[in-house]
Formats: sequence, C-alpha cells, structure tokens
Amino acid sequence: MASPSGSANGGIIGKSNQASFGKCVVTSKTSTAAITTQPGTRLAQVLVVAGGASGGSNYGGGGGAGGLRCVQINVCGGTPYTATVGGGGAVKGPEASANGNAGNSSTFSTITSAGGGGGAAESAGTSGGGSGGGGSYSNSAGSGNTPPVSPPQGNTGGSGVGSIGVFTGGGGGGHAAVGGNGVNPGGPTPGVGTGGTGGAGTNVSSIYGNFGPTCSVFSGGGGGAGGGYNPGPGIVQPFNPGPGGAGGGGASAGNLPSVGTPGVANTGGGGGGGNNAQKTSGAGGSGRVILKELSKASGVWSMQSQFSAQSQGTWPDGTTALGVDVQYLVIAGGGGGGYGVGGSPNPQGGAGGGAGGYRASGFGPSPLQGSALDGLFTQSYDITIGAGGAGGPRGPIGPTNNPGANGTESIFSTITSAGGGGGGEAGGGAGKDGGSGGGHPATNSSSRGAGNTPPVSPPQGNPGAINPSNPPKSGQGGGGAGGAAPDGPKAGGNGVPNNINGSNPTLAGGGGGGGGCGSTPGGSGGPGGGGAGGSSPCGAGSNGTSNTGGGGGGGSGGTTVDGGNGGSGIVIVRAPSVVTFTVTPGGSTSTHPGGDKLATFTASGTLTVS
Repeated sequence: MASPSGSANGGIIGKSNQASFGKCVVTSKTSTAAITTQPGTRLAQVLVVAGGASGGSNYGGGGGAGGLRCVQINVCGGTPYTATVGGGGAVKGPEASANGNAGNSSTFSTITSAGGGGGAAESAGTSGGGSGGGGSYSNSAGSGNTPPVSPPQGNTGGSGVGSIGVFTGGGGGGHAAVGGNGVNPGGPTPGVGTGGTGGAGTNVSSIYGNFGPTCSVFSGGGGGAGGGYNPGPGIVQPFNPGPGGAGGGGASAGNLPSVGTPGVANTGGGGGGGNNAQKTSGAGGSGRVILKELSKASGVWSMQSQFSAQSQGTWPDGTTALGVDVQYLVIAGGGGGGYGVGGSPNPQGGAGGGAGGYRASGFGPSPLQGSALDGLFTQSYDITIGAGGAGGPRGPIGPTNNPGANGTESIFSTITSAGGGGGGEAGGGAGKDGGSGGGHPATNSSSRGAGNTPPVSPPQGNPGAINPSNPPKSGQGGGGAGGAAPDGPKAGGNGVPNNINGSNPTLAGGGGGGGGCGSTPGGSGGPGGGGAGGSSPCGAGSNGTSNTGGGGGGGSGGTTVDGGNGGSGIVIVRAPSVVTFTVTPGGSTSTHPGGDKLATFTASGTLTVS
C-alpha cells in the first residue's frame, strides 16, 4: 500500500525539515583560539596540522612537515573547544653544523598532531616527528609518524649523499610521501649533487574546501641542500637546491647569498636546508586547525534519507561551491617612509613608502583587474588585514640604515596582496621591494624598491622613484598601484579608484619624499591615501591614511625627523543577493544599491558564507 505522501519508500514520518538537510559549518583557525560548536552538533570532521620543522644549517636536510591528522570525532553541541595551533621551527644558523628546530604540535579536543622533525646537518643527527627531517650526507633521515598513530600522520625524510666530492641533504618527509633522496650525478670525477625534494603534502579540499595560499594542500616537506666539489680558491661553490614538497614545503638554499626558504605559514610545511656557504636554513611553516561540523540532522527525515545517510557513516556533506561570481578588493598595508638625516647646511630627505599591494577582480581600471572567484564555498574564511609599516625612526647623523618598514600582507581566500616597500633612508638605506616599492632616498649610492613583489598577474603595484641627481638632496616618492612615482618631483605614485562598494574611493597611493637642503618642501602623497613628505628643515613625514594602503611620507632633512607610518589595508567582498554574509568583529555587512551583498573588513576577522 502506498504511503499517504505518495512515496513507495515509507514517506515522511512527521514534519519534514529537508531544507536544512546536510548543511555544514566549517571553521578554520591559524592561531590558537576557541571554537564553539553549533547547538545540536554531535559529529565533526577535524583537520589538525602541526608546525613544520626548519632545515639543517650545513648541507642540511629539509625540515619535516608537521603531522597531519584528519579524523571524525564526537563533540558536544554549543561547547567551546580550544584549537591549539603549533608554530613552525625557528631558523637554524648561521651555524657550522646544527639540526633544524622541530615544529610545535597542534591540538583539537583529543586529537594531537606532532611537530615536524628537524633536518640533519653535516655532522649532527636528526630526529623524528609528524614527518621526519631529511638526512645529511653523514647522517640518516628522521622517522615519521612519531609518536605512532593510525592512520599515519607523516612520513620519513630522504637520505643525503656523500661520495666523490658530492654532498647533499635529503628532503624532509611530507604527509603523503617520503622525502626524496639527494642525487649524485655519477661519473668518475667530482660533480654537483642535487638536494632531495621535500615529500608531498595532502590535498583535503574535497572535505573542507579551499583554505590558504596552497588551496588546502598541507604538510609538504622542505627541500634538502645540494652541493659538490669546490674546484679551487676564488671559485664560487655551486649548489643545486632541492625543491620543497607540495603543501607549503620550502626549497633549500641555492647559490650565494641564498639561505633556506621558509615553509609557508599555516600549512605545516617544512623549511629548506642551508648550504655550505651561508649555513642558514629556512624556518618551518606554522600549522592550522579546521573543524567541519556535520549535519545535526535536526527535524524528522524520510526513512530513505536516513537509511542512505547512515549507510555512508555520516550525514551528507553540505559544504558546496557557490555557482556565482564573487568579486573582491584586497589591499595590503603601505610601507613606512624613510628617515631624513643631516642638519644645516646640508640636510637630506628620506623617501616615501610604497603603497600596499592592490588586487581586485573588477570595478577599477581594466589593466589591474583579475578574475572573479567562482570557487567560494559555504564555509568560514579567515580575513587578514595588513598593518602599515612603521616610519624609519630617528637616529644619529650618517648612514644609520633606518628605512621605513614594509607593510604586511592582506589575505582573502586564495588572494594575497603584499605589503608596500619601506622608503629609503637618507643616510644610505635603500628603498625596499613590496606590493609597490619604496622610493629612492637623497643619496645616489642607494636604490629604489621594486613593485609587484612577489610577482602576480595582473601586477599589484609599481616601483618607487629614482633621485635623478644628488642636489637638491630630497627623497623620492614611493610607487602606487596606479603607476610608478615620477622621478624628480618627490610626489608619491598615484593610487587607483575602485567602485566595488558604490562610493568609488581612490586607494593605494605612494608616500611623498621628504624635502632637503634648507627650506625645500616635501613631495605630495599620491592620491589614494599616500602621506606627504616632510618639509625641510626638520619636518616629519605624514602617515598614510588608514584602510587605504597608502605609503608613509619620507622625513625631511634634520637630526630629529621620522618617516611617516604606512596606512593599513582593507578587504571588500561582493556577491549576488542569493549569498548570505556573516562577519566577526573587524568586518561589517551591507547591501549595495544594486542589490549585491557586501562584506567590508578594516581589521582582521572571519567571513562566513552561506
């Protein structure tokens, strides 16, 4: 007999609540914090990634990846749990022979992942960990899955090579694969070996969605150092670095003056080994904890739905990619302006800081627009707002090397904008590279900072200006998102307008250079929040405007003059009206006049998408 509902499978018993069937909540933490589970939650899938280890200092093995555990656990709904996120092992070196530092463990509830084991050095052993560190040419690799758990949390490191003048380190172990062995080119004469490749990490995007700069590939091992026979005095020792493993592993040191590359933050990647020249490894990457709360199955369900769900062992996964284009504007913190030096009769101005990196998907000048995101998931995203770099501090007359500090990066989903480069200091400190580069200081012996560093396409910024001649001893402007600072006039580079929120503000302008030689005025800040340079004598640089990514102005010539601070960054996310945004403190939501949803962050926080 057919059921009253017309279904032949038993129909609906009681009230149907299938509109919420299979919905999940995903929370990611990149630092130690509490996670309060949703009321009614009983089952959760948790990813616990520990901190990766640093590589060995000398012909060093790569650092082992942090342990990775992905398990289903029972939780109590509405209960706060502490997610402990382990830091990566610190840089080792410059030291003649020293093991890498182990990473720190990460924990959620009853689940603990062990930190990665440090890479071995020339005459030092190594240790086990979540994944083991790579061996050196004279020492074995570290074991993985230490302490042992099932399924395993990591793998062993690779072996080094030491024969016929070839000296290499093995790659650190990764969660998905052992570290690669160092490679001997072979032959009867000495050659140059290649360091072992770091073991690959594991892709968990199918479970949790895409998180972080490596799109949810975590726990890759660091690369081992490569080297060989030194043919004679005055000849540079060659090095063939081992690449890091997928999932945040850092490459080993290459030719001079290279040092080991650090593991990527919040991936648990191991750091690269150091070479025989600089003897300095890369630090391990910090860990991450992700909690996915499975459906609470509230309400009453059809017998068919219940049978299907129970046969799978869990309720269906409701974390899905949105079939909509999501627009973004991500601007990093601007660089600080450089310090001005010298008193009468020859004061010299510091340079303006570069604007924070500008990355956007639309609503601005077409050459600067990237593609909208079409893979946004119904989950929570950590939003990072970069701080402005500090202006160069005052100091004694002379080359005190006090350029402005770089701003820090801003992050949304897979989009990272780099902090602006600090402006050069008049006593000789060069402008720094960054999203946009810091300007050239008054002294011709220095240089300007490059923009679009690290490189992305479309470019996120431009270089600072060059001082065309020593007189009038003024600092030059920092680059802006809209163009390089002009050489000579001291003005900061232009920012660009962006209409993502309907108000069309101009953002990411470079800081102006500080004046020099008597009463010379400082350069104007670039449109888009750039701070003006200080006027000589003894005028401090102005700060970049908050939440614009503007660079700080350079200090003028004088003995007590600071550069201005860079302005902080901003992140704005825009999606069609079918999407719901929820934000933590640091962000706010609004509706665009056209109906789209907006989330605006002026401080770091969390965006939850549903």
